[in-house]
Amino acid sequence: MANETLRQPTIAVTPEQYKVLAQQFTPKPTIVKNVIRAFVVGGIICAIGQVVINLFVSIGLNRVEASTAATATMIFLGALLTGLGIYDEIGKFGGAGSIVPVTGFSNSIVSPAMEFKREGYVLGVGAKLFTVAGPVLVYGIATSIVVGIVYFLLH
Repeated sequence: MANETLRQPTIAVTPEQYKVLAQQFTPKPTIVKNVIRAFVVGGIICAIGQVVINLFVSIGLNRVEASTAATATMIFLGALLTGLGIYDEIGKFGGAGSIVPVTGFSNSIVSPAMEFKREGYVLGVGAKLFTVAGPVLVYGIATSIVVGIVYFLLH
């Protein structure tokens, strides 16, 4: 008898009525706001990268060496900010703008490693390290091979 008092009455809803209800309660997309935030966050990350390149050039490195050193620095900063939990907040605010190639890739490597650290270094960190980044690496390497072959055949 106790189970009967806990039951909620069922209401028959037609598919059309469900669509109307779903449209009423679905939040409206904020596309313009999201695009602006992504643009600003991505731009700031890229501007920081350019400042780092300019700093390395100012201490005497040539442009190629400075770009390489800046890439390593940005990877380090992305990993550090992920470890401190700051990069997640940047991603929540900036959305796709936080996936700027180098720092976003660094974040995609460090995040799963941190999440599965309690499972051990081999089965946790080692196994999950490339969960997100692995397919990106495979696709990137395969694409570069195809592009290289096409370039070789056309020239």
